[in-house]
Amino acid sequence: MSVLGLTTLHRFIHANAEMLNLFPENSVELVVTSPPYPIIQMWDETFSALNPCIRKALQVGDGSKAFELMHACLWPVWQELFRVLCPGGFVCINIGDAVRSLGHEFRLYPNHAKLESDFAALGFSELPCIIWRKTTNAPNKFMGSGMLPAGAYVTLEHEYILIFKKPGHRPWNQKKFREQRRLSALFWEERNQYYSDLWQLIGERQDLNAPSRSRSAAFPFELARRLISMYSLIGDTVLDPFAGTATTASAAAALGRHSLNFELDASLLDIAEQRFEASLGLWQQQAQRRLAAHREFCEQHQAKGGRLIYQNKHYGFPVKTSQEVELYVPIATHCERLSPNQFLVSYQ
Repeated sequence: MSVLGLTTLHRFIHANAEMLNLFPENSVELVVTSPPYPIIQMWDETFSALNPCIRKALQVGDGSKAFELMHACLWPVWQELFRVLCPGGFVCINIGDAVRSLGHEFRLYPNHAKLESDFAALGFSELPCIIWRKTTNAPNKFMGSGMLPAGAYVTLEHEYILIFKKPGHRPWNQKKFREQRRLSALFWEERNQYYSDLWQLIGERQDLNAPSRSRSAAFPFELARRLISMYSLIGDTVLDPFAGTATTASAAAALGRHSLNFELDASLLDIAEQRFEASLGLWQQQAQRRLAAHREFCEQHQAKGGRLIYQNKHYGFPVKTSQEVELYVPIATHCERLSPNQFLVSYQ
C-alpha cells in the first residue's frame, strides 16, 4: 500500500442503524460505538419511541421488563454488525451499567453483561475488555444512606469498553495487507500504554445545543483514537451505527481510515457534520503531537542508557523495534464536502 495520494471517505447517514442492511456483508473492518444506554433516564424517550411497551413498563415500575425490551431494540443492530463486519474484524462498544429506582426498588441494571450475552449468541468471540475510569467523577460522591452502613451503595465511576471479534482472519498473507499492517504500526511506547485493561481518560464536554437533547453523551476523542489505532489499519473502514457528534468519524479521519456513520436524530447529525468539517486542525494537532511524543520518548530512553537500534524510514528518527520501521503517521491537509453527507479527507 502506498501512502502517496492517500484519501479517505466519510459518509453520514440519517437513518436507523438497522438500515445497515443496505450495505454488503464483510464491508467494514472495525466498529467503534456507544449505543443509547438502557435504563439511563436520558434515553427513555428514545427507546419508548421505538417500542411503546417500554414507556408502559417504566410507568408501572417494571424495570426488568423495560431493561429487556430496551435491549431488544438494539438486537437488530447487533445482527447487522455481524453481517457487515469482515471476518477477523472487531467491535468495540462503550457501555455503562445503570442504577435506578423503579417500582420502589433501587438496583443495578447490568448493561455490559447483557451485551456480552447477546454478542455471544450472535457468534462473536469476546476478548478482554477495558475499564474506562472517568477521572471527572468526584471522589466524595455517595449514594444511599451516606455514613450509615447497610444502606449505602457503591457509586459507578467507570464504564466498559467491550471488545468482540468476528470469527475468521484477515488475509495477512497477501502482500497488500502485510504492507498496510506495517504502515499502521503503533510506537512501542504507545503499545505499552494502550493495551492495558484500565484507562483513565477525561470525559468529553457534554453541553449540546440540539433540539432533541442538551447532553451529547459522547465519549472522548482519545478513547476512539486509541481503539481505531489498536484494531484497524490505515485505509480500513470504521463504522459507528450511533454516530452522535461524530467522535468516531473524527478519530478515523485523523488516523487515515474511512468512516461510515448512522444517526437517527437529524438535528444531531447536522451538528456532527459541522464538527467533522471543522476538525482539520484537531487532526493535524493530534498527528504532530504523536510524532513529538515519540521524539520525547527517544530522548528520555537514550538519556537513561537505553538503545534504539532501528530507524523509521519515513521520518528518520530512531524506533525501539523492527516493526516500527515503516510506521506512518497520516497528517490530514484538506477536508472537502463532496455532497451534503459525504466528505473527502486528503493527507500529506
